[in-house]
Amino acid sequence: MFRTFRGGQSGGWRITSISPVTGEPLAFMPTLSVTDSEAIALPLVPSRNAWRLVGVASSLRYTERPEKQHLTSVQAGLGRLEATSGALIPIRKSQAWWDLTQEERRRIFEDKSHHIANSLRFLPAIARQLYHCRDLGGPFDFLTWFEFAPAHASLFEELVAMLRRTEEWSYVEREVDVRAVKEVLSG
Repeated sequence: MFRTFRGGQSGGWRITSISPVTGEPLAFMPTLSVTDSEAIALPLVPSRNAWRLVGVASSLRYTERPEKQHLTSVQAGLGRLEATSGALIPIRKSQAWWDLTQEERRRIFEDKSHHIANSLRFLPAIARQLYHCRDLGGPFDFLTWFEFAPAHASLFEELVAMLRRTEEWSYVEREVDVRAVKEVLSG
């Protein structure tokens, strides 16, 4: 199943900001749509009126069984009614990262950066899902989608700042921070 994040003129999320953290920005668009599909059209070519980022939720790559069990027991799912704040953070890592072996990446990811261990305290307030896209030919390797209640915005900022200070993040060569709020239809 493919998840598509489309910045454009219509969508269920109103984009409040798009900030380049490292590397090229994405063009500002007023809305973000988030959809799932069993197929996608390639190539993923941006236009002046929209951009489209596609990824696939996959198996956890650098997680050991006890970590996975702990994560599963405390993390919240996406789509909670109170989670009306969202953040899409697409990143591309350097070739130096991909030249490392799986074991070397795991050591940096968890043994040195403590990505999982330090992130646990932000759960279940912040829900997230990682989508892999390196092999789809797009401009990013990963798309991370976060949802949280507005009351947890400062907690989210703390999480992102913590991750950006890790050794793992020294391998990030492009990162864009897209913030959005869910459009609520009044009836």
